[in-house]
Amino acid sequence: MIEISERIKAIPPYIFAQIDEAKAAAAERGIDIIDLGIGDPDIPTPTAIVDEMAKAIRKPENHNYPPYQGTPAFRQSVARWYKSRFNVDLDPNSEVLSLIGSKEGIAHACLSYLDAGDVALLPDPGYPAYQVGVLIAGGEPVLVPVTEENGYMPDLEAIDAATLEKARIIFLNFPGNPTGAVASDEFFKSAIAWAKKHNILIAMDLAYSEVYYDNEKPKSILEFEGGKDVAIEFHTLSKTFNMTGWRVGMAVGNQTAIQTLGKIKTNMDSGVFKAIQDTAIYALDHYEDFIPEQNKLFQERRDIVVEGLTRCGWDITPPKASYYIWTHIPSNYSSAQKFAIDLLEETGILVVPGTGYGERGEGYFRISITTPTDRLREAMKRLETHNVRFRETATA
Repeated sequence: MIEISERIKAIPPYIFAQIDEAKAAAAERGIDIIDLGIGDPDIPTPTAIVDEMAKAIRKPENHNYPPYQGTPAFRQSVARWYKSRFNVDLDPNSEVLSLIGSKEGIAHACLSYLDAGDVALLPDPGYPAYQVGVLIAGGEPVLVPVTEENGYMPDLEAIDAATLEKARIIFLNFPGNPTGAVASDEFFKSAIAWAKKHNILIAMDLAYSEVYYDNEKPKSILEFEGGKDVAIEFHTLSKTFNMTGWRVGMAVGNQTAIQTLGKIKTNMDSGVFKAIQDTAIYALDHYEDFIPEQNKLFQERRDIVVEGLTRCGWDITPPKASYYIWTHIPSNYSSAQKFAIDLLEETGILVVPGTGYGERGEGYFRISITTPTDRLREAMKRLETHNVRFRETATA
């Protein structure tokens, strides 16, 4: 048998693939599952955007290879959106790059900046794709704690000098997955100064910037002085416009980082289908037509979950952004995975154990509110019916 590569051996099982297996097994046993696991919006892509795609796909000029870096019109629309949304000026020719979704860009950024032995600093808990991208590139992932006590912000000054000497890139993600944390202005300013001091590239994952509540809009790191000097930022239309399957996003920011990532991409993929880019232009130019109403719905859902967990004994601070409620497992459990399995078997509610996001996720679980509102209400009712409480006797 032909031996597989060491880099593939090093990759841990993808948590969402394991969740799908558990879900399928429970469904086969006839369990009525309420899926609060993966953050894939249940709301359809807005009709106006779909209609725009129907027109774009019929244009013969859209059926050939796209420019590797994205069409000029798409890159210009990204620059317009950043100016409108964040008051950030971008050169569409040198500071914007199209992506086949931000996950692709994150993986290719690792290939752009990491050689064997180079360190990448990753949040723990954090989005699993960061670590996989680092391992595939041959780099060394070093996990930086993001703890509840510190507001789920990494303590950059606590990273030791030997690690910093080898570090080439740090991944930041605000609003955060899985924690829902939102960074303060002070954190962004200090992170920029820290990155300049240590000559480390900040890879800012901004996938959830448009899922926010109480009209408190999350910020881009590029809004702050010096941000472009040290940061490349990744955004995707997946969450913003319920376009997860469309696979379109963008990288923006530091000109050298954009050009370096573009060099990898020209040799690894052939860009985004031009009809999708045309549609993305329409979505970005009309984003205010969609975002407020969607966020009103997600805020209602957030409140349903927070109120339901509160009734069951949890002490929840409502997140200011993202699809996620990140909270402690019941006090009489010591394993997040055991709690998630028991919850699925006993109630049919599927949640993600915190350990899927790193060692420091132990003791926590994540609920996603990307499921119909009536099913969220039913899930909270089931918790009460089955006496699932934060502080109460249960089998562990």
